[in-house]
Amino acid sequence: MERFGFAEVPGTGPDWTIAVDGSIQLGGAPQGTLAFRETGRHNQSNALAAIAAARHAGVPVGQSLAALAAFRGVKRRMEVRGTAGGVTVYDDFAHHPTAIRTTLDGLRRKVGAARIIAVLEPRSHTMKVGAMKDALPTSLATADRVFCFAANLGWDAGAALSPLGARAAVHDDLGTLVAAIAAEAKPGDHVLVMSNGGFGGIHAKLLARLERAT
Repeated sequence: MERFGFAEVPGTGPDWTIAVDGSIQLGGAPQGTLAFRETGRHNQSNALAAIAAARHAGVPVGQSLAALAAFRGVKRRMEVRGTAGGVTVYDDFAHHPTAIRTTLDGLRRKVGAARIIAVLEPRSHTMKVGAMKDALPTSLATADRVFCFAANLGWDAGAALSPLGARAAVHDDLGTLVAAIAAEAKPGDHVLVMSNGGFGGIHAKLLARLERAT
């Protein structure tokens, strides 16, 4: 059995390790560097597991790394929906605190110090009833601004997000929400829309609004 995971210090940890820079080791021996479009440590972990499993089946590590480098991603996982007015709009399926936190962490690693505007629709059943609402402020902490769509919720989103202070805004009308995000967004910003549904077509509406503003 081979274990895999992250190594904050190269050469330490389980059998297979991956460092922040994507470098991979097996038993302390360098195997190459992972370079692909998917962001976030959860995606790095998934890729490392695939590399280890493929090697067990006889696929050389170098071949796996080349395949992952050519991978262009899947829909609704940090999918770029467009850029308008210098603002990039993403779509992601993240819909609970753990996924929200890891998705934001991945985007932060990608864009560095650029502003991230997180837009959240709590749409799943557990989110609508507020089962995980207390974990939301922590999961959204790395975003520079947070907008929450609060229509049809069984809890007070404004109160739940109050630990974020003035960084968070709550709206229960989609048109008002789009207008507020467009007014906040500036060239160079990254707008990350997170929902497990269509979110009323917010991506296209926001891009159209940003385009008109240029």
